[in-house]
Amino acid sequence: MAEKYVLRVTAGPGYGAESQVEVPVNKPQPISITTDFADIELNVRVQNYAGLPRQSPKTSSYFSTEPHATNNDQYSIAFRFTPKKHAAGNGEGISAADLQFGNDFDHPIRDRLPPGFNTAMNIVKWWIDPGLEGDAYADTPYLYGPALSSFNVVHAGPGTYDEQKGGLWFEEGGDEAGMKVRESAGAPSTPKERMKWALRKESKEQWLFEYGKTYGLDFFNPYLDFSNLALRLPGFQLAIMKYWDGQGLRYVLRNRSTGDVYLVVLFTIHKKEDINDDGSLKEGTDVQVGSLPSASDVQREAHDEVKSLDEAKKQLGSRLQVSETNDDDVD
Repeated sequence: MAEKYVLRVTAGPGYGAESQVEVPVNKPQPISITTDFADIELNVRVQNYAGLPRQSPKTSSYFSTEPHATNNDQYSIAFRFTPKKHAAGNGEGISAADLQFGNDFDHPIRDRLPPGFNTAMNIVKWWIDPGLEGDAYADTPYLYGPALSSFNVVHAGPGTYDEQKGGLWFEEGGDEAGMKVRESAGAPSTPKERMKWALRKESKEQWLFEYGKTYGLDFFNPYLDFSNLALRLPGFQLAIMKYWDGQGLRYVLRNRSTGDVYLVVLFTIHKKEDINDDGSLKEGTDVQVGSLPSASDVQREAHDEVKSLDEAKKQLGSRLQVSETNDDDVD
């Protein structure tokens, strides 16, 4: 079924279509997004990409560079983030307790959730991103986590631009000044330990995303296969198109306390027949949420939760500790 569709990636400082621009996927040159809230330079990479714009590179050298080659990572959202102090801004920066990254939707998805969804969420929260919280059953569903624990790489500094590595490139750590800030906050030097450390309330209180300072952030994983429109978690696999309701997959960087939005990256699926030769969308062919077949019309497969969790444990090892998170981490 995936071969009938084409992927388009857009990004901007807000949710509205008027604020979004098409992202040149897998091109090393980043796009720039500037607002009163932040300056952002963004690269989006997708392995085996066959989407828009036309003639986009199928891959990026990013994926053949370690650790991504060994991880078999399938996509990356990497950007430089420079928060700005605006008229309503308080203090010297954004608290790590407030800066969130995750997914949200405009319309309910509860009637489209597949069998085993709760198992999949447990796999994610127990082994992959314990800081993730939200409500997938709400009228406007969301799943956010603290940026400090959700990003695979956090670099306190601008990082580098290296075309041989696919464009923007960040290593866990920072520049000279950034390393001093990390050490002062007590942040561990490795990604896995920093992500675990950042789950604690007191850790987030020690870290500030300072106004005027640049941070390199990279989010990647091997679990979401955009080329085949499939989710492949250890112990849980899903053909996305069977449950798609027309909404795009939206990644958002936001402020929990103020509601300010800094970045929105949107992955949208379109029918190939709805795309003009030049890559533009044919007039009047926007997919309308709710116009697709009801999830009740889809043959649902049986799901074995115990088997899925056992398989996840075999592949991922011991569960990460989540007891040190608290209800204040999300709205």
